[in-house]
Amino acid sequence: MIFIAGPGHGGPAMIASTWLDGSYSETYPNVSRDAEGMQRLFRQFSFPGGVGSHVTAEVPGSIHEGGELGYAVAHAYGAAFDNPDLIVACVIGDGEAETGPLAAAWHSNKFLNPVTDGAVLPILHLNGYKIANPAVLARIPHAELEALFVGYGYRPHFVEGEEPADMHRQMAATLDTVIGEIREIQRAARAGGTGERPCWPMIVLRSPKGWTGPKEVDGKKTEGSWRSHQVPFGDTTGNPQHLQLLEQWLRSYRPEELFDDSGAPRPEIAALAPQGARRMGSNPHANGGLLLRDLRLPDFHDYAVDLPQPGAVAAEATRVLGGFLRDVMRDNMDAGNFRVVGPDETASNRLGALFEVTGRAWQAERLPEDEGLAQEGRVMEILSEHTCQGWLEGYLLTGRHGFFSCYEAFIHIVDSMFNQHAKWLEACNDIPWRRPISSLNYLLTSHVWRQDHNGFSHQDPGFIDHVVNKKADIIRVYLPPDANTLLCIADRCLRSRNLVNVIVAGKQMQAQWLDMDAAVKHCAAGIGIWEWASNDWQAVAASPTW
Repeated sequence: MIFIAGPGHGGPAMIASTWLDGSYSETYPNVSRDAEGMQRLFRQFSFPGGVGSHVTAEVPGSIHEGGELGYAVAHAYGAAFDNPDLIVACVIGDGEAETGPLAAAWHSNKFLNPVTDGAVLPILHLNGYKIANPAVLARIPHAELEALFVGYGYRPHFVEGEEPADMHRQMAATLDTVIGEIREIQRAARAGGTGERPCWPMIVLRSPKGWTGPKEVDGKKTEGSWRSHQVPFGDTTGNPQHLQLLEQWLRSYRPEELFDDSGAPRPEIAALAPQGARRMGSNPHANGGLLLRDLRLPDFHDYAVDLPQPGAVAAEATRVLGGFLRDVMRDNMDAGNFRVVGPDETASNRLGALFEVTGRAWQAERLPEDEGLAQEGRVMEILSEHTCQGWLEGYLLTGRHGFFSCYEAFIHIVDSMFNQHAKWLEACNDIPWRRPISSLNYLLTSHVWRQDHNGFSHQDPGFIDHVVNKKADIIRVYLPPDANTLLCIADRCLRSRNLVNVIVAGKQMQAQWLDMDAAVKHCAAGIGIWEWASNDWQAVAASPTW
């Protein structure tokens, strides 16, 4: 299992757990499992130069930062695709559950193949409040909440209460139940079951906001109210009552029963953790570069458009690329480590050759007139750019490869997701134990210059502006002018690591300019002058300063 902490300030869940199981101290030996290391752990938390209050790249075991809400479920499913033995436990905060990206991502269960994929265990945490308002899903009737998730295609299990010991017993029993259900679904499917879409289990955990914290502060309800969302009380140095309340709160956890005199977890406590790679901070799926294997890539020269001279031939650049991607898909089918995602536009973007070797992933109902839908399909299409991006990020972060095609005007929907992934990669460049992962590759087509029938609504080249604001060590932008340069660039992008590559290329029939040798030279230079198409030398020669 790996763990995804969706709530925005859910960092303590993983930071504390990985310190307790020893994996944090193995990663950072100066944060040792004793009183001195514990003090360092506390002082660096949510502090400049330390670690965030969410699960940043610096935290072992994390693939999902959680600093921005809405992407936990999509990341979880991306991690589960083609990982048949993996279960991804994904906690969703009830505030996060109100976001559009999260709402769409629940439908990922219609794309999860129980034969070849792993499983996602969503755990919706209803603690009732956001920063200052009630959470919507915490304030609807139980029957309505259950009906919502049954409608999404899940089997919800409820764990509800406020007495800690009883809740721990409930949660342990429920986890045993749902893991059993997951394994039975997989066993039946892998034994050659009916092929019908399974009803996967999920957990709805309802507990008080600020659970086990102060009941009241200054006469106002704190536990079980919005007031506990941030710092329950402020000044402790100038307010003896607050200092006493803080001490009572911390002592309520009975640390003397959990830690020895040196501050290390007592042996019987430490023994509760799993061993080796089964610890939360040591699972190699959460450091995907450890598992990454190079793609088998055909020679892109073999797909070249023959060109006797510039402009003599017309072609659709992305259709030519489609033949190359088809064979990338074919050659890596056995490895099961390459997927193409996009919002219902793969064929529209002229990448239809992919469907010669695979179908569109689909686990829901199929009708006789449907074409190209397949339970084992490797092209992922859902009309939610957020979900496409989240799937691909989760897939890449757990050690696989992928390609995202989208209309140029509509990729703006994931501007903020791109930001977060770019930040993650930037942080990883300074974390030596994070192994490089495959790059996030965008193909943006149906671009601003050739809206032959869509018009103004489909014109917006501004995603490039957004991308080039990032540091050059994590982004690349390519504007290949024809099919041969597109082939060269696609090969380069699929081989690259720890980058976000943005390719903008036309899908319409247009003149071709460079033969393959010239295209390779042009791509190697990055920018240049085509002398056969240029008269700039005449302007230079006519200059008074020449």
